[in-house]
Amino acid sequence: MTTGAGGDDAPAEAAALLAAEAARFASFGWMRGTSGNLSVVTGREPLRLAVTASGIDKGELTAADVVLVDGDGAAVRGGRPSAEAALHARVVRLTGAGAVVHVHTVASVAMARRRPAGIVLRGLEMLKGLGLPADGPAVVLPVIANSQDMRVLGDRLAAAREPGVPAVVVAGHGLYVWGADPREARHRTEVVEWLLELALLEPPGPDGGR
Repeated sequence: MTTGAGGDDAPAEAAALLAAEAARFASFGWMRGTSGNLSVVTGREPLRLAVTASGIDKGELTAADVVLVDGDGAAVRGGRPSAEAALHARVVRLTGAGAVVHVHTVASVAMARRRPAGIVLRGLEMLKGLGLPADGPAVVLPVIANSQDMRVLGDRLAAAREPGVPAVVVAGHGLYVWGADPREARHRTEVVEWLLELALLEPPGPDGGR
């Protein structure tokens, strides 16, 4: 990606792409108000991410509302990044991802309340959208407790994440999903949300757990 336009001098291609992705997710009702945030890696040495700015309506976000941050989530160029930029950077360092999506969906919050120990998924064709077999063993979508401290939240995510499952639900908050690039992160987000919506329609188990 080349450095260029965007009011904060974030790489132009990344800024335009994040604006388009934000509009898409907002149209689904997954980034209501100013909620949610997106990022894409623009450099690895040193780590740099383009991140959506804080306090911006994601349905109206433009390329000028994208901030370049470092590996700690601190602004390098531009305005004020999302308060969760540090967690995006942590996810990238943990997973090697090229893009991270954080959306506030009703299904993710509701399912975290219903299944606080983790959300079990099995026997569904849509699992293929995460690179998992439809007829393989059950997989668990982790659920972690929320925190306003991104270091604490990052530690919880690192401890809970499941191999091969590119997502984590934060209780009372929303969904984090990552991928090699923004397109893969978007597709995975849509797949995970579909799985969560289906799980929400199913009656809870007799013990209210998994």
